Amino acid sequence: MTLGTQKMLVGGLALLLAAAGLRAGAQNQTQAQQSVPNAPQPQTLPTLNSITPVAPALPSTPSQAGASTSATDGAVPATTDAQTPEPVQEQGPPPVTERSQANTLSVSVQYHAIPFTVKDSKGRLVPGLTYRDVRVYENGVLQHTSVFLTDPAPLSVGLVIDQSVTTDTMEKVNDSLSALQGAFSPYDEVAVFTYNNGVKEQTTFTAAQSARLGAVLEQSKGIGRDPIMGLTGPLAHDQVINNMPIDGVPDSGHQPGTLSFTVPKEYHTLNDAILAAAKQVARADYHRQRIIYVISDGKEYGSKATQKEVIRFLLTNHIEVWATQVGESAIKGMGFVDRVHIPFTMRDDALPKYTSATGGQFDSEFRPKGIENGFSQITAEVRAQYTVGYYTHESPYNESYRKTEVRVLRPGLTIIAPDGYYPNASDNARMRPKTATTTTPATPAPTSAPTTTPAPQ
Repeated sequence: MTLGTQKMLVGGLALLLAAAGLRAGAQNQTQAQQSVPNAPQPQTLPTLNSITPVAPALPSTPSQAGASTSATDGAVPATTDAQTPEPVQEQGPPPVTERSQANTLSVSVQYHAIPFTVKDSKGRLVPGLTYRDVRVYENGVLQHTSVFLTDPAPLSVGLVIDQSVTTDTMEKVNDSLSALQGAFSPYDEVAVFTYNNGVKEQTTFTAAQSARLGAVLEQSKGIGRDPIMGLTGPLAHDQVINNMPIDGVPDSGHQPGTLSFTVPKEYHTLNDAILAAAKQVARADYHRQRIIYVISDGKEYGSKATQKEVIRFLLTNHIEVWATQVGESAIKGMGFVDRVHIPFTMRDDALPKYTSATGGQFDSEFRPKGIENGFSQITAEVRAQYTVGYYTHESPYNESYRKTEVRVLRPGLTIIAPDGYYPNASDNARMRPKTATTTTPATPAPTSAPTTTPAPQ
């Protein structure tokens, strides 16, 4: 190969290498240009007419198909339109179902718990319900169930014994008191109050199975009172001659031919007694079930506190009233006329209003054995209660009465629950679902109540 030919080959190879380098550089520049994102394109703002309106959400209503509603004793379950579906609860975590998980705090919002009893058409307790069967409403708005408990809580009981009943009724109550202690469990605590012409605290909270409670119940037995009318006139002489009564004798104090009756004044301070017991029960730990148990004939006269004031205190501090009604009021058909209350006269039917307003029940018993059985029956029904808890949607600054309603999605059932409640500041320290950074609070102080003094002797 000649020298000229070699020079031509070297020059051609150099041209090829230069062309390949230019081509690679062009490809790299193209890739770099493609990796840079495009600038945002200008957009046209929508006009008012182009926006589709959205209807506001309506609150859920408590109407539902075939559901039983909360009712007072003996109430007939309401029927609803079979085509109306039950509102679905708000989406959220499943409720707490163990009491040990529900005994601590989480966040500072208003929490409310409602204990309730469920019975069938024959008055028998209904077990086996779950949170899916229950709906709870506050002021007509469906609430999300955060807690649903079926296991019983220990009881804090304020026992109120009426000593203003007649002597024969008091004897029956006295004979039955020995069986009362056996109706409680070792985890319960009991405070005892008696009343006649005023209220007396026999003991503050003591263990239900302690010897002290047995001794206190023994000393709480009264003598009652006889409805005896005093007589003056010719049938009540204080002077006689030859074993014969004398009319018109000077200084005898009697007018001849006259007859008059002196009716002794009675005091039945039931309102004051329930209020005194409620003040004690309100100091119990909130994780215990707060109960006032009354043994009385239901008569009320002479209390300083009104029934309305006492019921408000009970609902504010979440206390239920249960009762055994004794005496003539417990006999079927007796006291029917007394249900029409005449102002400024004695009220003979005060107990039903207390029990229905607070979600408790009352049992009428006339015989001593029936009174003993009533003790066990009431405590058994208290322990069979369900508890549903929720975080209220109401403002914490709204202290007005809040109406509540519990429904069960099964037909033919009767639900016995409080009609509502009054919120207070200690509601923020109530039972909450358990979290990792929570602690149990100190027992909240009870809401203030009207001060009472015993009726004059």
